Amino acid sequence: MTKNNVILRAVTEADLPIFYEQQLVPEATQMAAFPSRTREAFMAHWSKIMVNKNGIIKTILFDGHVAGNILSWEQSDKWEVGYWLGKEFWGKGIATKALAEFLDIVKIRPLFAHVVKHNIGSQRVLQKCGFVIAGEDKFAEENGMKIEELILKLV
Repeated sequence: MTKNNVILRAVTEADLPIFYEQQLVPEATQMAAFPSRTREAFMAHWSKIMVNKNGIIKTILFDGHVAGNILSWEQSDKWEVGYWLGKEFWGKGIATKALAEFLDIVKIRPLFAHVVKHNIGSQRVLQKCGFVIAGEDKFAEENGMKIEELILKLV
């Protein structure tokens, strides 16, 4: 499964330390409005993800390097999609290519994505792949701040 140097493959245990380091980058956590986890919490979370037979998870490779991950899961009777790229892979079209390829694998529709309003890059990725804005929501961070997000939908 290749699209312009982007390959999706099964996630392996060897990918997890790379994913862990990618989620520590302050600019990434700010863009996602999602705090980084401790190593122990991160590995425990990914252990659950990897054994969940209902979810679909892939490692994103770019030119042979682990660029990030992409996944889909069922939550509250809706299927969601999410992805995370290491900062050094931003702005190269990798997320768009990976999502387009992932959508060839994941045929479930409708499919939803949540993205914070200030993450314009991720909004563009989703819209280039056919997602449309279907609503808005807010959630509270641990510090009590309200984060505004868009809900995008692919039918």
